[in-house]
Amino acid sequence: MINFLLLPILIPLITGVILIFFSKNIIAQRWISGISSLSTIAVSAILVQKIRQDGIQTMDVSSWDAPFGITLVSDMLSALLVLTTSIVACTTLIYSFRSIGQERERFYYYPCFNFLIVGVNGAFTTGDIFNLFVFFEVMLMASYALIVLGGTKIQLRESIKYLLVNIISSALFVITVAYLYSVVGTLNMAHISQRINEVDQPGIITVIAILFLVVFGLKGAVFPLSFWLPGSYNAPPIPVMALFGALLTKVGVYSIMRTYTLLFYHDTGYTSKILATLAILSIIFGLIGALAFADIKKIIIYNIIVAVGVILFGISVMTTDSLTGSVFYLIHDMLIKTTLFLLIGIIISITGTSKLQEISGLIKKYPGLAWTFFLSALSLAGIPPLSGFIGKLLIVKGGFEAGNYLGAAIVLISSLLILLSIMKIFINGFWGTPRSYEGEKKASVKTLMIAPIILIIISILLGVGAEAVYPYISQAAETLVKPEIYIDAVLKE
Repeated sequence: MINFLLLPILIPLITGVILIFFSKNIIAQRWISGISSLSTIAVSAILVQKIRQDGIQTMDVSSWDAPFGITLVSDMLSALLVLTTSIVACTTLIYSFRSIGQERERFYYYPCFNFLIVGVNGAFTTGDIFNLFVFFEVMLMASYALIVLGGTKIQLRESIKYLLVNIISSALFVITVAYLYSVVGTLNMAHISQRINEVDQPGIITVIAILFLVVFGLKGAVFPLSFWLPGSYNAPPIPVMALFGALLTKVGVYSIMRTYTLLFYHDTGYTSKILATLAILSIIFGLIGALAFADIKKIIIYNIIVAVGVILFGISVMTTDSLTGSVFYLIHDMLIKTTLFLLIGIIISITGTSKLQEISGLIKKYPGLAWTFFLSALSLAGIPPLSGFIGKLLIVKGGFEAGNYLGAAIVLISSLLILLSIMKIFINGFWGTPRSYEGEKKASVKTLMIAPIILIIISILLGVGAEAVYPYISQAAETLVKPEIYIDAVLKE
């Protein structure tokens, strides 16, 4: 029997290894990567449907049963995130074929790309807290290679900062896991949850919860731990930037979501207040950056921090509606951030610049690009009936239900300010007096538009077809609201 739980990790892993031997054959690398990426989408979709019908899927690696061996766990939340990751990876790959450049393709771009997906899918699937660290490191090692690939001055400068931040957070991660193990004596996340319930040391558990928040906050770019993100994400080429913006920070957010609903849900009064405060500050800080800059890359990058804040606010509220909204918004943001990064990549390839004051009148020659960007902007802001609306509405509803009126109001107001920051690009870049640009003849706009068009169609369907998607999202949130479902499935009680 095929274990679909393992395949979204195994397929890109094997692909990455095979591609190392085809480093000079670019055409072979593209074909192998493309087929692998489509296969990962297919098995991820089958896995989602299997969980919908049969419930949470688990796999005990080696012959040791949980909690003694390493367990892979795929509930609806992790399966949906793996499917979304696979879609993001496939569309970014299509975009890379005509944009990343042969020099980077020859220097192991596609193997590193696939190893990054191994780390992301593994982090979403593991049921072991130390194994989460291992998959984080796989993901980060691939990202270290991708961020410097090309060797431009800005890449080398920013990669040092990126490397230092992640080495420190990884060291802190190991220390925190060791501290947790010394208290509960297990690494299986379901078993940890049980043991925490039995340990009468709420003070120590709260300290560990805050340490995990610092670790995942650094990786997820939660304010004030987001200081490294605007510079580091501005350095690599657009496909890598899209991958980082859509996936890497979301793994950090997912880790907070998983640990705070599965491990640290017993006494949430103190930790939830801290999480809510940091979420609100992330939204405010992100909005200030997005509104202040006149660089199209920086505007989208700062909007990553806003989205992280919105999702974390939903987690901090801990109601059924807010958690459902956070899951919905997380999936939406992974798709729409990729779309926006790829679209600004096309703008930069045409104009040769990311400075907004040097761009105008693009709508005359590129109406398809303009209106795709416009729809993406509306979706990002959460304008109905697009995909961003449902998630944000549920988060705001959950905030009001829990009595956190200030946080819910800030999330609501953020929609207008997000729209204002993105519309700044649309109004100044697409309208106005048309100019002639050096990159117009070189840019393969029609080919590059394939990936963002696919993504915006998926995003529109996610919003318009919310009624069909909602049962899946609701099932994903149910595991967060009722952690005993996850625990029983893993420990088979």
